[in-house]
Amino acid sequence: MNRRAALEAALRRLAPRIPRHECEAIIDHALDSPGLRAAAPETAAWLSLVAYVRHVFTEYDALLEDGYDPDSARHFVLDDINAVLEGWGVRRRLGEGE
Repeated sequence: MNRRAALEAALRRLAPRIPRHECEAIIDHALDSPGLRAAAPETAAWLSLVAYVRHVFTEYDALLEDGYDPDSARHFVLDDINAVLEGWGVRRRLGEGE
């Protein structure tokens, strides 16, 4: 199984109801990220999933632009991230500090 297929399988296990186009974008991010190249597929899929949801479905970037530090901005978008993850069938919840 190649890296892309392994990432897709891991992401489908994590988020069984994720839309196809979102899945592809998350896999592309995992493949393009130098920091995730050596990570296990499950780890890379999770980290890419959370980063994607944070940047695409929340006000995280706007909060950073408004001067919030990353930890504070992440705190304020935590519930929004978890709502998207829940909608995609993710059982794991993102907690403070993750």
